Amino acid sequence: MKKLAAPLVLALAAFALVACGGDSSGTTTTTTTTDANSGAAAEGGEEAGGGNEGGGSTVDIEADPNGALAYTTDSATAEAGNVTIDFTNPQALTHDVAIEDESGEMVGKTELIDEGETSEQVKLKAGEYTFYCTVPGHREAGMEGTLTVE
Repeated sequence: MKKLAAPLVLALAAFALVACGGDSSGTTTTTTTTDANSGAAAEGGEEAGGGNEGGGSTVDIEADPNGALAYTTDSATAEAGNVTIDFTNPQALTHDVAIEDESGEMVGKTELIDEGETSEQVKLKAGEYTFYCTVPGHREAGMEGTLTVE
């Protein structure tokens, strides 16, 4: 019986460790790259659609920390090329940031997150874009702004 008890205890201990694993910090970090010209996405921050046009910059967008259906800014500026959207959502309510070109086509979007951070890299040409939350009713309530790419 003792020969059976030791492996059983080890198996139960291993199962307990696996079941207790994981990170419950609530922070989500995802990076996706989208080529606005092709609509293709590549995971892991790789450039989609081929050659590098250079330039680019990072835009920080944050959902209102006080819980309003709003971002902390309604305008942002970036350089043409690979533009990284760093989105922070301190709210328990789920939000994201989508980028729409002048024709109304969505050219990039972050993950929907609550109480966390995520990033999206989009290849953008010079022009005016709109950023907004895709959760139904949020854009209409004011979660949108203008992204000027120079």
